[in-house]
Amino acid sequence: MLIIAVLSVFIVLILYAVYFTKFMRWQKEQTQGDAFFARPLEQRRALKKRIKRQAPLLLPVFKLMAILKPFKMPPLFFYKGVAGPAAVASKKSFQAAGDYKASAEDIFIATQMKCGTTWMQQIVFEILHKGEGDLSDQGYGHMYALSPWIETSPRGSVSLEQAPLVSEYKKRLIKTHLPTALCPYSERAKYIYVTRHPVSCYASMADFMEFLIGPLAPKREYLLNWFCSDSFFWLNWAKNVEGWWQWSQQYKNVKFIHFEKLKDDPGKLIDEIAGFLAVPLTAEQREKVIFKTSFQYMKDMEEYFEMAAPSIFSMSSRKRFMQSGKIRRHKDVSEQDRQRINAYMATELKDSDYPLEQFYPDVRA
Repeated sequence: MLIIAVLSVFIVLILYAVYFTKFMRWQKEQTQGDAFFARPLEQRRALKKRIKRQAPLLLPVFKLMAILKPFKMPPLFFYKGVAGPAAVASKKSFQAAGDYKASAEDIFIATQMKCGTTWMQQIVFEILHKGEGDLSDQGYGHMYALSPWIETSPRGSVSLEQAPLVSEYKKRLIKTHLPTALCPYSERAKYIYVTRHPVSCYASMADFMEFLIGPLAPKREYLLNWFCSDSFFWLNWAKNVEGWWQWSQQYKNVKFIHFEKLKDDPGKLIDEIAGFLAVPLTAEQREKVIFKTSFQYMKDMEEYFEMAAPSIFSMSSRKRFMQSGKIRRHKDVSEQDRQRINAYMATELKDSDYPLEQFYPDVRA
């Protein structure tokens, strides 16, 4: 009887391993690149439901992995001294991004991660369409079916080669988190960079990691160590900001925007961005753009903006992609952690002419 019981357990484990491997391979095939984003809405919803149903059967493996060997930072690689996310990019994709020849059709939306990237993509998209942008099945379908994420192409979004030129202005909306050292520059293209309080960036990033990789997400103490290091994706916040600030001072086709200023007075900043893009808006069109780029609108329409394809982790999470959008998200972080982040970033920027005191006076060494 003991032999039969052991054999039965062994067979069950083998069958489970086969099921686990097949499902994870299937999930990758269904979600890599724009395989998910290019689907009609109902197909995207059906795919989510299927993944969510299977999640309880698969999560125990990852929970066990997290116990046996917890991550201190997400899987990453280095290219020319810059860390990248191994889950969606590679040295090859980073190199291809740097080699890209930017043109007059290109509008780059650049940020450090979790600093308002998708929000700015939607703002630019709606400005170009004068408030009539269509992400339904009858239009472009999804933000990431039209806007390539250049350093992850073709794994993280629609590929650069397949990205459409949108609106009557025939523009390509390119997302990037790349520091200026790796970002392809052309005086013919346009670049809009958005930054956010570094502690708010950290708070949003920590929530996003839990959303993306569930039990494999590093503990908060490890995330804090990673955030305050040169191993953070796309350089640390200070170095990423410094490079783009210098570009904005050097080049007229680079616009530097602060998330908090955009939150405080979206109409004013939308006017500035429309002017920067040379897109005239009537009063009615301007109001439509303001409405369709509000946090509440985008939260209600989240299925058209989510930047990560579904996984067993995100489908099991209580968190959402459009999680908060608060102007003072940094207040959610403990005083001790805030002080550490502020001191680290202030030290990193001590030789910079970026006006840290003007925009974030609490960030001090």
